[in-house]
Amino acid sequence: MKNKLLLIAGLLVTGSGLMAQSTHQWKTATSGGYTYKYVTNDPTKSRFYTLKNGLTVILSPNPKEPNIQFRMSVRAGSNTDPRTHTGLAHYLEHLLFKGTDKFGTTDFAKEKPYLDKIQALYEQYNKTTDPVKRKEIYAQIDKTSGEASNISIANEYDKMMKSIGGNSTNAHTSVEETVYNEDFPSNATDKFLALQAERFRKPILRIFHTELEAVYEEKNRSLDNDGSKLYEAMSSLLFPTHNYGQQTTIGTIEHLKNPSLVEIQKYYDKYYVPNNMAVIMSGDLNPDEMIKKVDKSFAYMQSKPLALYNPAPEKPLTSIQTVDVYGPSAESLQIFYRGYAQNSKESLMLDLISSVLSNGKAGLIDINLNKQQKVLRAGAGYQQMKDYGMFYLSATPKTGQTLEQAKGLLMEQIDLLKKGAFDASLIKATVANTKLSLITAFDNNNFRAETASNEFILSRGADWDKSLNGPDDMAKVTKQQIVDFANKFFGDNYVVGYKHKGEDKNAMKVEKPLITPINPNANAISDFTKSIVAMPVKPIQPKFLDYKKDLNFGKSGIADVITIQNTDNGLFRMTYRFDMGAYNYKLLPYAAQYLNFLSTDKYSAEEISKQFYNIACNYNMSVGNEIVTINVSGLQENFNQAVSLVEHVLANCKPNEQALVELKASILKARANTKLNKAAILGGLVTYAQFGAKNPLNTTLTNDEINKITSEQLMYILHNISNYKHTITYYGPKTLADFQVEIKKLHALPKEFTPAAPAAKFAYTTNSANQVLFANYDMVQSEIRWVRNDGVYNPSMIGTVDLFNSYFGGGMGSIVFQTIRESKALAYSTNALYSSPDASAKDYTMVAYVGSQADKMTEAVAGMNELLTTLPQVDKSFEGSKSNALNAIETQRIVQDGIFFRYFADQKLGFDHDSRIDRYNSLKTLTFNDLKNFHATHISGKPYTYCIVASDKKVKLEDMQKFGPVTTLTLEQIFGY
Repeated sequence: MKNKLLLIAGLLVTGSGLMAQSTHQWKTATSGGYTYKYVTNDPTKSRFYTLKNGLTVILSPNPKEPNIQFRMSVRAGSNTDPRTHTGLAHYLEHLLFKGTDKFGTTDFAKEKPYLDKIQALYEQYNKTTDPVKRKEIYAQIDKTSGEASNISIANEYDKMMKSIGGNSTNAHTSVEETVYNEDFPSNATDKFLALQAERFRKPILRIFHTELEAVYEEKNRSLDNDGSKLYEAMSSLLFPTHNYGQQTTIGTIEHLKNPSLVEIQKYYDKYYVPNNMAVIMSGDLNPDEMIKKVDKSFAYMQSKPLALYNPAPEKPLTSIQTVDVYGPSAESLQIFYRGYAQNSKESLMLDLISSVLSNGKAGLIDINLNKQQKVLRAGAGYQQMKDYGMFYLSATPKTGQTLEQAKGLLMEQIDLLKKGAFDASLIKATVANTKLSLITAFDNNNFRAETASNEFILSRGADWDKSLNGPDDMAKVTKQQIVDFANKFFGDNYVVGYKHKGEDKNAMKVEKPLITPINPNANAISDFTKSIVAMPVKPIQPKFLDYKKDLNFGKSGIADVITIQNTDNGLFRMTYRFDMGAYNYKLLPYAAQYLNFLSTDKYSAEEISKQFYNIACNYNMSVGNEIVTINVSGLQENFNQAVSLVEHVLANCKPNEQALVELKASILKARANTKLNKAAILGGLVTYAQFGAKNPLNTTLTNDEINKITSEQLMYILHNISNYKHTITYYGPKTLADFQVEIKKLHALPKEFTPAAPAAKFAYTTNSANQVLFANYDMVQSEIRWVRNDGVYNPSMIGTVDLFNSYFGGGMGSIVFQTIRESKALAYSTNALYSSPDASAKDYTMVAYVGSQADKMTEAVAGMNELLTTLPQVDKSFEGSKSNALNAIETQRIVQDGIFFRYFADQKLGFDHDSRIDRYNSLKTLTFNDLKNFHATHISGKPYTYCIVASDKKVKLEDMQKFGPVTTLTLEQIFGY
């Protein structure tokens, strides 16, 4: 993660270029009866308000689409957890979705005695050490929770957000923040604010023991993540005093097993106060109108004295400390240096240094290690927190290389930095590339809201001017200043972490408690929710694409050209889109990789990377199974230079035998590492289930065939790529006519295209009976996917599939989530999807997922199977899902080069028009009976393939055999090598 200074810049787009503004300064203004602060030349036009009760409100208008991104940001996280109750901030975050005394319950007066009893039982449980007595108390908690659930309403918040049109209900907790995020249609602002105001007014800590079990599952997932274990161990040494290293966000197992509802309530009362919170909104809003609504909604909040976490300063690190972590994933290493407070000059310097070392193109690590393939991959970055930062170096070793050797190569780059062995132009280029990326980034409401939230957490927004000035301040830094700083900063003052492949002998897990499924009361609805749903809204009319009007069609030689004119700024994005891929030529992906390391008769590979970085342009060759794209982007004023350079590289690249030797070794090492990745293994099982023993994943070159690849084979592909049929797309300031003239000069084409080889074909499997595909992996959890192909694409099902997915298995308000996680506490993560293919000749696939503790696997499978067999009818959930699906189309605005992607996607499915028209019209007429019939026809009573990744030490063969005959696949069968 980069420091926020590289996320922020003042931009001025003039014609086809951009230039830095003068300094950004705070100003005060009054409008609509409210006084606010703003920063001059702020591209987000953000207004910073402080209401009478101390609540910060940050509003950023951006009316390009009828949606608003929302954040409720609280300056409290794991730093402020009580030492005796770590993880508290995080599970409080989970409970802020459970409702208040007005919603989430059918009758709070009847529910409250049960909740009081549960709270008292937890206090008793917390203080009891005798195992037998603890089980007795927990049994009472479980029983009382079940009784309370007959009155509570699970997931009512999520259902309301769905009915409003919310698209991204979520939250996260980190070291110094808890942030709640939403994305909702702007016409539902009054409904939304009424719900949020109530949500934070008086949250009730209900449905606790099943939610805590979800947190246990989250903890177990972290124990299966080698990267998380390494980060936690290294942070504890980097910050021996500060809670950055001494308290984890999820908390200790001991504390998770001994929660206190009393302490949770105290924490909420202490930190969830208006003078410690911010309402942040970016999107289709009028600030003068919105501030009045926000003020009215949250005026009930009362400011309180607040004492935030104030740690003792860390003592300087004076020696190298080492951490060794073991686990089943591939080996890697990290090096951490302790940085400085946010918005300090030192942090700015470290952020700049991280780009001098690693920017993806021209940094010391990019050129000296990645470009020369001295490691499998390496990088550097700077993570900024409030009190300190973390400067990090990382590397994954190549075959035959030790972790220590890889570390030595990283430290050599630090030595070069200290000696000044880098080009001073890197500073200017870094600033230019940052500003370029922000032209697009600041157009995105999510980016705006995240940036504003980060500003509030770190400085209450007071440093926004400094952040906007950051890149220009970087531009003033000299090479000598970097060298001087590096020599002072980089010494024997770091923590190095080695991730070894091997058994973790300290592996733990959070044991499952006895939980009786609660009653989710899915068909119940509170009076508050009724009032929210009844509030009127002004409809938003959908805007569909008309490809004949929205796209400009032309020719350049024999190639089709499609353009969209960019009238917003001076950026361009151009693509050569080839109608072939790895299914046609297995060597295509390797040719694209090889290209990165090749020189031409005029430039070395390193010089090519530096040239693109210096002109703030990007290019890459991307190879998919069916499509190849060569993408070029950047400033229009550098269009000719960038495209000419790409054309030169493709036409004149020269073979490099040593680079090919290294590339082959890297490919084989990457393959070996992939076979150690449990997500990749599960994905491989799913592909095997879809297509059988011969499938798109394992029908690849063998390792022996990789070793036999020649430069001649790869060079032929690169030198002749433009001779194959392709379409040229261009989004930029030029008109179609002007672009056609320009591209004809730059992009040479043959008189006729070379026909591509026939694409490989793969037959879909048909299930006649249940079966299990199992892969053994050393892990705490088990991960299960249900897979079943369901026939070729049918355009008439477009709306039904959309609505079914929303209702059944998509999001926290879905039937699957409510049942598996909320009611039965069987998993932290669960979902289900009737997956539509991307082409008219391909099949649908039904896929469901549960990630659960290994000892819950059979219960989790039974829970999902019940839902696959019988579709529960929850009328309010159905209404919310339908409203949400319609609203998503009504508020969606496909713009810029996104129109190209939609056009090509619709073409593959057989549509000559915007397919959303069909989807929308279909959705409007659907009833629950339509979903019930769809479920009965396509889901229920069907045989499935169960794809299971787990440890054979933690799951029993006889349990899996209950699902169907078990086939244990080897990694070679899964991956083909």
